[in-house]
Amino acid sequence: MKIAIAGGTGFIGKALTSLLIDNGYEVIILSRRDESIKPSANPRTVRWLNDGDQPELHLEGVQAFVNLAGTTINSRWNPKSKAEIVSSRISAVNEIRRIIQNLPKKPRVVVNASAVGFYGTSETKTFTETSHSVGNDFLAETVKKWEEEVLQIEQAGVRTVLCRFGVILDKNQGALSKMLLPYRLYAGGTIGSGKQWLSWVHIDDVARGILFAIEEDSLSGPVNFTAPEPVRMEQFGRQLAHSLNRPHWLRVPSFGLQLLLGEMSMLVLKGQRVLPEKLLDHGFIFSYPNLKDAMTDLFQD
Repeated sequence: MKIAIAGGTGFIGKALTSLLIDNGYEVIILSRRDESIKPSANPRTVRWLNDGDQPELHLEGVQAFVNLAGTTINSRWNPKSKAEIVSSRISAVNEIRRIIQNLPKKPRVVVNASAVGFYGTSETKTFTETSHSVGNDFLAETVKKWEEEVLQIEQAGVRTVLCRFGVILDKNQGALSKMLLPYRLYAGGTIGSGKQWLSWVHIDDVARGILFAIEEDSLSGPVNFTAPEPVRMEQFGRQLAHSLNRPHWLRVPSFGLQLLLGEMSMLVLKGQRVLPEKLLDHGFIFSYPNLKDAMTDLFQD
């Protein structure tokens, strides 16, 4: 099976590409950059989103599209960066829809990135895919617009999966890698109140979950990509300290992060308790369902 991945050079894309190749799939990376890769290579690269690009000429026979493309949200938010966060996601979806319209045969499935930020934040509620709550902050509004664009592909008759990612744990990239430095300097501690929920997931389970979504024909619509056991930030910090053999003692006050990060501070000061009901109901088995096992894997010598 041929699978095209937009955003395949990011840390999710790299993990997914490796897993797909190990499982015998042919992978095509959609990239803005020119890559000197032989046409027979796996993965191979096809240019897109540049003036004059016609990626559909090189994508005949693709049976699944995975869209992970979009400007990072991990930068200080201002009107310009917010506009880029939204527009980069919408333009990628629109281009995938255009490509599909121009292929001789439609793919079986489109698996698109999304985020648990869709639900808004809460210290008391639990969210599953059947929850109708939609947040009213910037991140929730962005995810809502993003998903609405993707669902237009579904209306064209292609099975569509919306991967609502939680905080993805990888020691070298993503949010966790940024949390490590204070602990390694013996200055780690609770962020904010510590009561905010952290719905996390191991990078390996993300890659395996995406492959599961590609292969499981009965899975569609929003799917929460979070481990079955979310934790509060206080517990997360203590487990991280234990895994690194470091103290957990220096509290990081909310106002300090707000001054440093501005509106983006909500990513660590607020959260939501999200459960992966659909994945579990469809028979997906997490390799790392609890935080202790996930941390042990990530930081084992």
